[in-house]
Amino acid sequence: MSHCGEIYQRVVDAIFQLLFNELRQSSKASEQNCREVAARISSEVARICTESKRIQDSGDIETWATTLARLRLKQCLHYYQMGAHRGRVELHSTLSAIIYRYITPSQVPTSYQARLTLIEDFLQGFYAESLNAFRRESGMGPAYRPHTLLELAEYMAFAERYGKRRIPLPGHRTQQLIILRAQTFSQQQPPETSVDMEQAAEGSATDSDSVWNEATVQQVREAMVAHESEPLEKSLRQTVIKELLAYLKERQQTECADYFTLRLKDLSAGEIEAILGLTPRQRDYLQQRFKYHLIRFALSQRWELVHQWLEADLERNLGLTPQQWQTFQGMLSQEQAELLRLKQQGFPNAAIAQTLGCTVSQVEKRWFKLLEIAWEIRNRSVSGASASQDE
Repeated sequence: MSHCGEIYQRVVDAIFQLLFNELRQSSKASEQNCREVAARISSEVARICTESKRIQDSGDIETWATTLARLRLKQCLHYYQMGAHRGRVELHSTLSAIIYRYITPSQVPTSYQARLTLIEDFLQGFYAESLNAFRRESGMGPAYRPHTLLELAEYMAFAERYGKRRIPLPGHRTQQLIILRAQTFSQQQPPETSVDMEQAAEGSATDSDSVWNEATVQQVREAMVAHESEPLEKSLRQTVIKELLAYLKERQQTECADYFTLRLKDLSAGEIEAILGLTPRQRDYLQQRFKYHLIRFALSQRWELVHQWLEADLERNLGLTPQQWQTFQGMLSQEQAELLRLKQQGFPNAAIAQTLGCTVSQVEKRWFKLLEIAWEIRNRSVSGASASQDE
């Protein structure tokens, strides 16, 4: 073995030991399982360091390799700690947010539920593709499927990275792989377009690296502006924006309100950072804080208004398909089912509290949880991975 080869092997061995020790300490997986996952991640890191000219030219392969290994370990443990169900919901939500505005490219209005159905269809195929890529790049056989929670977490972390890979395009541009796939998928669908809370709140970009004036984004925005023939929808949109801004200011979240205002003006992530004097990391943190408050607003403070705008109100079974509605009802406790029944009959919270023998505040908290369950079901995916067993 050459001198360089010896150094390289030493780096790989060190990374493997680091990963193995961390997995043993942070998971309940068996020693053999930890060893196998650590070996696969080590091989991936080694491959990247070998193929990357920038890393090779840096002269500090060991630091690069350690950084990459720790990042992958963090991603894997992130999904592991959430468990199989929450991990799937998290992955599905992350990928759905990236592709949401690319999944229906034309200007013909459609329902919120129709768009979710298309996203579900698209992601089914994408999960299968990412599993095949995982098998191929990890040197696994075509029959491999994750069986343990650690293996499922490893696959989900890979699927997220796989979707976010930057693909070179003509003109020195790049795009995320999952967006390219979503665009191709959308071109095969009947023309549809819809706008929802997330899109309105985020303006035209969900991922900060996107090009703001990209054609599809422009089409969606034009569709929003062209909704003059639908005054009710326009009025609802304006009301949601106005009340969300008021909600943020009442809670002294002025930075979030500023961020939201700039998003509505179609400014890019870079422009927002320049105006607010933020670093990309600070802007990302602000974006996450804004999304937190957005969810609170949408599921608690003004849930009726938001759900009406999303065409997901109680009259439409919270935007769930008949099958999802059946699943949703099956997940409710007797008390939650009674709360849902009373809400459907239009009883005010005070009357519901009296019926259930609790306070109004408790009714509001329980209703938030119930809406959250419906929200998760709407975004849930039956991933391409096989069911795993919690360890």
